[in-house]
Amino acid sequence: MGQRLSGGRSCLDVPGRLLPQPPPSPPPVRRKLALLFAMLCIWLYMFLYSCAGSCAAAPGLLLLGSGSRAAHAPPALAPGPDGTAPRLPFQAAPATPLAAGKEPAEGAASQEEQSPETPDSPSSISSFFSGSGSKQLPQAIIIGVKKGGTRALLEFLRVHPDVRAVGAEPHFFDRSYDKGFAWYRDLMPRTLEGQITMEKTPSYFVTREAPARISAMSKDTKLIVVVRDPVTRAISDYTQTLSKRPDIPTFESLMFKNRTTGLIDTSWSAIQIGIYAKHLEPWLHHFPIGQMLFVSGERLISDPAGELGRVQDFLGLKRIITDKHFYFNKTKGFPCLKKAEGSSKPHCLGKTKGRTHPEIDREVVRRLREFYRPFNLKFYQMTGQDFGWD
Repeated sequence: MGQRLSGGRSCLDVPGRLLPQPPPSPPPVRRKLALLFAMLCIWLYMFLYSCAGSCAAAPGLLLLGSGSRAAHAPPALAPGPDGTAPRLPFQAAPATPLAAGKEPAEGAASQEEQSPETPDSPSSISSFFSGSGSKQLPQAIIIGVKKGGTRALLEFLRVHPDVRAVGAEPHFFDRSYDKGFAWYRDLMPRTLEGQITMEKTPSYFVTREAPARISAMSKDTKLIVVVRDPVTRAISDYTQTLSKRPDIPTFESLMFKNRTTGLIDTSWSAIQIGIYAKHLEPWLHHFPIGQMLFVSGERLISDPAGELGRVQDFLGLKRIITDKHFYFNKTKGFPCLKKAEGSSKPHCLGKTKGRTHPEIDREVVRRLREFYRPFNLKFYQMTGQDFGWD
């Protein structure tokens, strides 16, 4: 039994007597680690996917325009009243020698100013998921008014994780309606289920065709109007025009048709926009008053969190934007958002906001305030809000 065959091999090594040996099984610890790693990868992917819209605006992480969206079916496009999407021309005021002299000022004032901060600035997470979600027609629109605080409101709202908004003003319902709803929808950012698509174009409020056109898109559209003391608004409007055209006439000469009689020229856009009651009437033919929210431009400065609370409630959003998101910039004279993650500077509106107004004669201001008073009172009655401008 103890003898060995030639070649020094044992009897167990004889060909034909060799038995296949099964491969050694991996240690149980390695199998568990591999399974745990796979589960961790899946959990991390789902966590990032769910956080795409919400993590970007967690308290203390103010990334404007951040968020991404999950897919849901786009709504059917509504045709225009005649089956197409015709672009209706503006109705120009009759030309008069005095009005003709004001055309440069009106032309400059009618162009909405594009702030340098208008483009979306998505976070890294939302950029990672930029292909997710779908583009929707807006469920809410800031329709006015010019120089009332619309840009500030939009920038504040974009902090909310459930709000996605176009940075630049689309001007679809006043200038580009003939391009159709498909073109308009393509301008919108992608949204996840439960998020709201928004845009703002202040000139909609004074465009007579806009109410019917927005109603043709959706009768359920929520409308937000930011209003401001019409006297202050008119001076701010003039200040913006003056910054572009320093050679325009004085505010006083543009305001009066006849300085001696004190007759105010309502054809000048800076004056006309502030007649809020007149511009509101066409909107009430197409939308109930409860579907419109009127935001005070003054309170947006003195109590931004309070006004944003009303807006969030109106839009059916959780009150996420609070006092902790703001600080008051004494130099600019209005509130700014606290600094964003990874930035050493806070986010304030651009240098085109908060311009110093020119000195206007007190008597001129008094006459303009008297002119607006009956229109203001009617506007208070129509909206059920006293804005305290008188």
